Amino acid sequence: MQKATETISCESHRRIPMRPAAQVMRLERMGSFHQTRLSFMRALLRHLKAAQWEFSRVVWDINESGVGVAVYQAKGPLRSYSLVCFSHDLPPEKRSDRVIADQWDATFTLFDGIPSAEDIERLSKNVPYQEAGQLDQSELVLSRANRSVRLFSHVIDRLSVGEQPDVAMIDQIGYLMRTTAVYGNGKFGLSDRERIADREEFVGAFRSELLAVWLIRWFSVDIVEHLARVRNPEKAVKLESSIRHRLGVGNSTGLGMAPFLVTHPALLHTWIHAREEALARVRNIEISSVDKFEQFTQVLKNMQVISTTWHTDNARQSKRVETLRSELVELQDHLSAFDWGSPYPWNRLYQWAEETMSMETQELLVSMVIEPHGEIVDALADTMAIDEQPLNGIDGSRTIGAVKKMLGQHYSWAFDTDFNNREANARFWYVSEEKLEPRLGERFDEPGAEKEQPLAFARDISALKKALGSESDDRTIAEFLMRAPEYRSALKRLQLADQFAYSEIQDNLIASDMVPVDLLRCKLSFFGANKFDPRSDRWVRITMYQGAPFPNEIEHCEVDSWAFGSY
Repeated sequence: MQKATETISCESHRRIPMRPAAQVMRLERMGSFHQTRLSFMRALLRHLKAAQWEFSRVVWDINESGVGVAVYQAKGPLRSYSLVCFSHDLPPEKRSDRVIADQWDATFTLFDGIPSAEDIERLSKNVPYQEAGQLDQSELVLSRANRSVRLFSHVIDRLSVGEQPDVAMIDQIGYLMRTTAVYGNGKFGLSDRERIADREEFVGAFRSELLAVWLIRWFSVDIVEHLARVRNPEKAVKLESSIRHRLGVGNSTGLGMAPFLVTHPALLHTWIHAREEALARVRNIEISSVDKFEQFTQVLKNMQVISTTWHTDNARQSKRVETLRSELVELQDHLSAFDWGSPYPWNRLYQWAEETMSMETQELLVSMVIEPHGEIVDALADTMAIDEQPLNGIDGSRTIGAVKKMLGQHYSWAFDTDFNNREANARFWYVSEEKLEPRLGERFDEPGAEKEQPLAFARDISALKKALGSESDDRTIAEFLMRAPEYRSALKRLQLADQFAYSEIQDNLIASDMVPVDLLRCKLSFFGANKFDPRSDRWVRITMYQGAPFPNEIEHCEVDSWAFGSY
């Protein structure tokens, strides 16, 4: 084992290939993903530190009841952004995380630039109403949040008498406020993504939304400290730094987010490909270094501590977390006799986990082995976005014979399913008329199947295969589509799968045993979320930025050590 250097196989002469899509793109595995150093939160904070962004609270006009406005400013080399926060005094009976809610404890917008007094006045008449308000291109993100009532009150109670809150309670809940929606990309009149996509701070996916969430975390701490001072100006104290860092931002995410991965196949490919490329680079390190081994060992120790604070009442996830905790101990025992001096140690460790560990632990290990290797993987974070517009066409010159071959190469997994079987065709995706968000219906028990959204691609591809069965191989797809235009969507999907190996989830998304929360977890892991707490098979609570530095600390701290840190 080398002291401080590593040898990695050249990409063109790799010994260990990337994991195949047939292994990675199954829903059960995707629903076991964890955050990595490529996740969007972490990539964003690395950029903000490297570019020497500065942060300040420039407005705090909050009264003794906690009602008013606050503004947090992010100032970069070329541009500035402002989180405009409206704090409300919400009656308990009005507090709801459901999308039908129309009042919240706090509402927010990320403003493009520095808002004037006139801007803030305009926003005050619109942002608190969220979807019902009127927004324009100067607003990039719209969000709202509710208090975690028990912890929020507990922290105020303790701080107001000069005491710190109960750490065990903070670890159990993890946040003072949880967002119930974070909207961007043109929704409700907000700025379109394409308007800001070429800005270097937003080059990756969802970075404007996650900048807003990071600043919301700052506000959530400021508001409890403010209310504690109001209650007892003489004795109130601020949160100690170590406790402050244990607090993230909660989030409740439901089915509205689920179809995103299905409707953005090329973007999904960029996310998965970057993660798999990072893993492959690490597995191809021929000779590892002592310091990397030590970093990994520390990550493992920290993860064992973090896993004890991962609480969920969901039976499926609770069992997985329990198994994870015991397997992390097994992993530690395995390392005591592991030969780090032999070639390709990270690959051997991964292979051992694949053979002996649960899927939850396997995918956590993927994140953990990537973690010490920022110098060879971090640049991949800037590859996790793509302009999908040029990909919308269909190459009509391809022959039907060529398309049949492509079907066999990319969709053989779909052809074993009999879609005449009720269990295979049990659900349908539709859009809620009230909230214009995706929902999942039970085909044989609920009305509305006639309004089904085209998200059952396994079924559609199977139908395409059947339709092409009697077609002459030398005819073109253009000729076929002239007679059967209903297959355009499936053919476009197939064409993308031929270009992007990780673009398709290789499962039946309308099956009776499909678990929608796996779609949510996969997407949220790329955001950088942790401590997934499914509340049903259709919505999940998470924590974001727990352990991360606060904006006023970023200049003087190690910005990328928090995700696997020990607070």
